[in-house]
Amino acid sequence: MTEDIRLVVLDMAGTTVADGGLVEQAFAVAAEELGVEPGSADHAEKLDHVRATMGESKISVFRHLFGEESLARRANAAFEKAYGELVDGGRLAPIAGAREAIEELQAGGRTVVLTTGFARVTQDAILDALGWQGLVPLTLCPADGGRGRPYPDMVLEAFLRTRAAEGVQQVAVVGDTSYDMLSGVRAGAGVVAGVLTGAHGAEALRAAGAGHVLGSVAELPALLDGPTGAGPLPGDAPLPGADPHPGAGR
Repeated sequence: MTEDIRLVVLDMAGTTVADGGLVEQAFAVAAEELGVEPGSADHAEKLDHVRATMGESKISVFRHLFGEESLARRANAAFEKAYGELVDGGRLAPIAGAREAIEELQAGGRTVVLTTGFARVTQDAILDALGWQGLVPLTLCPADGGRGRPYPDMVLEAFLRTRAAEGVQQVAVVGDTSYDMLSGVRAGAGVVAGVLTGAHGAEALRAAGAGHVLGSVAELPALLDGPTGAGPLPGDAPLPGADPHPGAGR
């Protein structure tokens, strides 16, 4: 029952914010600071992992890549510094229609929370650069909500702090990565929706639990306001080869 959604938890980079590959650029700075030679096989392997884990808490990514906690923290600090400098240089923009979608959702009586896998200082830098401070009543990063994605902590923290929903079935989780989808599924969200403006494609999003795949977050108000049983949105079409009527005749 999408119309019953009261709380919408939205990812930032790749979902509501287009950063033009800044994550990879900032990673290159952090990796070089820790002695990873650009162009080396080690660099390529680590970059592949960064790409595969888009949406995950960045400190968790660096713990996996560098093992030792002190090295992971050095890499994370270098990454956040480099990303912040790129943001300050005007290298990001809102996804087309994102702000309007957020405002429409809130005007309709829903509460919107913005979440990220970045540290708070980077999240604030992004909000400042876009003029989005105060756009929503709550923003969360992994440090605010326990563990980062793919854990459900930030979604559940949004549920507890806002008190906007009576149960988790009235929560929608929207993001561009499989980690966003997993966090929504693990939180028991009533709607888990992927968008195709970021890191992962429709197949990966659905495999991680997306019940809907949208072209962009701009389509979200129509999804949540649409009548039950009205049929899929254009971005909600089945994957190639999928049975459009699963269970029919069985």
